[in-house]
Amino acid sequence: MMRVPIPARLRKAVRTWFDSRYISIADHRQDIRDALWEVQTLRREVTTLQAEVERLRKTRPPVTADPVTVDKAKIEDTYRLAQETAKALDGVLQNEVLVWQAIDDLRARHVTAADPEQGERPCA
Repeated sequence: MMRVPIPARLRKAVRTWFDSRYISIADHRQDIRDALWEVQTLRREVTTLQAEVERLRKTRPPVTADPVTVDKAKIEDTYRLAQETAKALDGVLQNEVLVWQAIDDLRARHVTAADPEQGERPCA
């Protein structure tokens, strides 16, 4: 290995460049502490949620399989709401497709106006 003297200004510039590109050990340790704290917080929340689920399971009324006791109005209302939600979501998705088609059309116009050789490029 050959050692070459390097001017102090160049050495400082290189170290500054490395320091700006890489995280310091202290920052890395703090990130690990923060991540550990988040994991511990999430663990406590999951434990609380599991206890809540168990409590709700114990307080749940017994399920009856008798079709006479099933509330038909509630079933019909649930079905109606599911149908309305599906129709509304279909409309939202169709509108999203129209928006993306309009964006692609505008980009195609912009690209063709700026550089006709590039041609049309899809947005997504």
